[in-house]
Amino acid sequence: MALFNSIPKATKSLRVLARLLGYPDAELRGHLADMRGALHEEKALAPLRLAELDALIDTLARKDVLEVEAAYVELFDRGRATSLHLFEHVHGDSRDRGPAMIDLAQTYGKAGMYLAEGEMPDFLPVVLEFTSTQPPREAREFLAEMAHIFNAIFAALQQRGSAYACVLGALLELAGEKASPVEIAAEEAIDAVWQEPVVFDGCSSKGQSRPDQPQPIHIVRKPRPSQGAQA
Repeated sequence: MALFNSIPKATKSLRVLARLLGYPDAELRGHLADMRGALHEEKALAPLRLAELDALIDTLARKDVLEVEAAYVELFDRGRATSLHLFEHVHGDSRDRGPAMIDLAQTYGKAGMYLAEGEMPDFLPVVLEFTSTQPPREAREFLAEMAHIFNAIFAALQQRGSAYACVLGALLELAGEKASPVEIAAEEAIDAVWQEPVVFDGCSSKGQSRPDQPQPIHIVRKPRPSQGAQA
């Protein structure tokens, strides 16, 4: 790709992407305008990807903070497919996960970056903060090593219709990989994630009536227990 012939510096962009993947509390919302400005000033991402990120930022700024926070928890904290803990996708609950965590934390330490209490080294925002401290070529190579994980999360977010998919698309772009465009319909995407019940995770909610429309009710009669089953 011609965009990466010179490997543009993406320090600010990586830090903004890290923040966008963090918990969207009131503090984050207070910095959204600055984050948007940093992305456009650095111009490390293609215009289409910047437009997608603008749509996500607009959604986070416009929606009620409690609604956005609940949607974030529903999306990223419940289920492995969209987990932001990278080793969840590689090692799951196996014994290999612990040593991998230690190795990654040591990599941070060698670069002079140390985790705060409670932070996990494989949490994607933490990974991106570290990557932002590296020279452009090393940063791109580090992201490229994780591109297969980014692709898996990107696909899962696309399947759920989440506007957050554009953040993973941006990471794939910075890693020198191709990612399909994300439809710029941020409000609908966030609503779709919010409406999806946890118990039916992965099931399509398409075809259901909208909240302001009558909902069909199906009554299923429970069979009576057989006489032989009574005490």
